[in-house]
Amino acid sequence: MQEAKKEEVLEEVLEDLEKESQADQTEDSVKEAETTEDTASETEEKDTEETAEETKGSSKEDSDDNKKGFFKKKKDKKDEQIEDLTDRLRRQMAEFENFRKRTEKEKSQMFDMGAKTIVEKVLPVIDNFERGLAAVPEDKKEDAFVVGMDKIYKQFLTTLEEAGVKPIEAVGQEFDPNFHNAVMHVEDEELGENIVAEELQKGYMYRDAVVRHSMVKVAN
Repeated sequence: MQEAKKEEVLEEVLEDLEKESQADQTEDSVKEAETTEDTASETEEKDTEETAEETKGSSKEDSDDNKKGFFKKKKDKKDEQIEDLTDRLRRQMAEFENFRKRTEKEKSQMFDMGAKTIVEKVLPVIDNFERGLAAVPEDKKEDAFVVGMDKIYKQFLTTLEEAGVKPIEAVGQEFDPNFHNAVMHVEDEELGENIVAEELQKGYMYRDAVVRHSMVKVAN
């Protein structure tokens, strides 16, 4: 009888343990479900917030782009006007600079032409000075009048040289048609071929331009 009673007590204890175990499992399942629901809810809220922020950011970017595009169009129009005016100004400045250079060149050419014309008219006077001094006899070269004329002649040449007029070298130089005008030919073994043997009339240059070619006699 005691053994039967022990068995009953043991069975009751086992049933209580089994019930407690089932209760614990049920409680764990409920907690797990609650945890899952909380996690899902948090994830959903986070996703919602991120989506809202992305939408807000996208809307803001679109708005900024629209504003930038609006202002950019206005800026482009002004830039076009500025570029057009700048280009026109540069063209006018370039045209004015070309006009200034062309005018200066023309003025310089006109001045050179005028100076060259004056020099051409003065050269015969120099020729007459040279002929007159060359015709003075040896015993008269020390006379005051002759000495005075020689000084005036030399002063005349110095003044012309300062103005850019200089004589062309001829005697002993090789004949150059750009500077010399050959009017006679002579055979001379002492001179080389195409060498100027004698100068019949002096030639002159004004700066880099020939005013009058030298009239020369060429050897060989």
